[in-house]
Amino acid sequence: MSIDGVSGRTSYIGSTILNLRSQLNDLTTQLATGRVSTTYAGQGPDRGFALSLRAQISSINAFSDTASNLNTRLGVANLALQGLSDIGAQVKSASTTATLTLNDKGQTSGQITAQAAFSNAVAMLNSQSGDRYLFSGRAMDTPATVPADTMLNGTATQAGLTQLINERRQADQGTNNMGRLNVSSPPATTTVTNLAEDGSAFGLKLLSVQSSLTGATVTQPTGTPRAASVDLGAVNPNEGDTIKFNFTLPDGTTEAIELTATKTNPPPAGSFLIGADTAATTANLQSTLTSSIKTLSDTSLVAASAIAASNNFFNPVATVSGSAVNNQATPAAPITGATTLSGAPGTDSLATSFAAGDTITVNGTPITFVASGATGNQVNITDSVQTLMAKIDQITGTKNPSTISNGAITLHGADGANLSISSSNPAALGALGIANNTTAAPAPLRVGGPPFDTATGLVAGTPANTVYWYTGESGADSARGTAVAQVDQSITVQYGARANEQAFRYLLQNVAVYAAVTTNASNPNASAQVTALAQRVTANLAPQNGQQQIQDVQAEFAGAQSATKAATDRQTQLKGMAQTMLDSIEGVNQDEVATKILALQTSLQASYQTTSMLYQTTLLKYLPIG
Repeated sequence: MSIDGVSGRTSYIGSTILNLRSQLNDLTTQLATGRVSTTYAGQGPDRGFALSLRAQISSINAFSDTASNLNTRLGVANLALQGLSDIGAQVKSASTTATLTLNDKGQTSGQITAQAAFSNAVAMLNSQSGDRYLFSGRAMDTPATVPADTMLNGTATQAGLTQLINERRQADQGTNNMGRLNVSSPPATTTVTNLAEDGSAFGLKLLSVQSSLTGATVTQPTGTPRAASVDLGAVNPNEGDTIKFNFTLPDGTTEAIELTATKTNPPPAGSFLIGADTAATTANLQSTLTSSIKTLSDTSLVAASAIAASNNFFNPVATVSGSAVNNQATPAAPITGATTLSGAPGTDSLATSFAAGDTITVNGTPITFVASGATGNQVNITDSVQTLMAKIDQITGTKNPSTISNGAITLHGADGANLSISSSNPAALGALGIANNTTAAPAPLRVGGPPFDTATGLVAGTPANTVYWYTGESGADSARGTAVAQVDQSITVQYGARANEQAFRYLLQNVAVYAAVTTNASNPNASAQVTALAQRVTANLAPQNGQQQIQDVQAEFAGAQSATKAATDRQTQLKGMAQTMLDSIEGVNQDEVATKILALQTSLQASYQTTSMLYQTTLLKYLPIG
């Protein structure tokens, strides 16, 4: 018979040992990793569900990173917003409480405060979070504004706010410091006082005249340019009778000159002397009115002019400047506001007439020409150029009325909006000096000059000659929508901002004008100038009805933060549940695994001992001795 070796009979023991070692290795890996398997194949039938849970957790982690970055950016933005709000309150307080003492640069302590505040405000609007500018709209890699010093003082080739304020002051005061008004008497009479505007876009504008002068006839402001008159007639006014001239200033505020008839000689301030007859009284009235206008022109008008210049600088407007054209009179002359829109040769009418049925389209809105009876967006063909310009201004919503000077029309659009104009009759539009299909983008406005004291209108500054203070992205859409973050599967948060938003721009332009204006200390009206400016800055920095406030932006950002927090809190709970479920599929019980390892180690040790004993067994041990 054959005798087998021990190894042949015990091979099954070796395979058992290998199996035990494999199980021990798997359990050791589970104990080290805390997972059932390092491969999805080893996770069993729930491996597909595990993949879905892992994708969900990964998505939540990505949203969490987005929320973290978003909260950082909103935190930086809110710090800037609060700083801007504090600056407004600080400058408002300074303009109210500062003394009227001028330093060697012609500024008060309140204005010095405004200079530092303006620099801080510009720095805040150029805030960054990481490499992202927060107030530049979509141009996140571009600063929101030019430096504060450039804004105020310009460059070697570009005019800044200070220069524009000086140019506007000259234009508003005029050549004789009369606020572009003229006081005169008609050649045929000496009892009538005429007060007329000069037809430019600058200076004091006549609003109304109120009179209690006995026997006087008052004609309210009318015509183009507007003019008013006071006729004392044949009877002198009584002592104490008054006349009040009301004016609109360039910044939209109103001022009045009230004069009282007196027999006291010399007359006290604000009074005119009653003469021997109405002719002498008229001369005295004209003299006092002229002096009073010059005082108003050198006080409140200076302040209002600066405010208007600051608004023109910070609030760009689209401008269409037509070329100078003539009418078809004999001889031909430059068109004026009185020139009619159609007419026969030899009359003061356009060289090419508009006809009934023609249209002019302004920003997509048509103005239709009719033979007569115009209503709504219609103009009669017999109407004047001034009527047409007024209709265009009504459609654009501009705050800067269109002007005509020396045969050239200048049209302005609404704040920050483009302006386009076209016509079904290009030849007639050309007779107005405007090319068909003309478009213009917003730009800072400045006085058309030099000379500035005789300028007639505002023109658009160019990047070559005027500082454009806002350098971020501009658009007609919501500023918040320029930066969007997805913080949940179906939730997005908008947190963009532009430095040229109304709240920021309005703060900048009022702080800047207070910081930029200087006053000649030797001027007897210096204190009145400073006071008028401070009063306007104080009023403008108070909350304005119907106007965006910095607190409105803060509220919108707070809403974004609340939405982000709510989404993050919900995701934290979902992640916890998903992780628990994933652990139940992929994870192991450490105590159970450790117990199994100990059991396997015991079994493996016994198998090793048994195998060792078997391999030590030989036939000689079973043969008889001897």
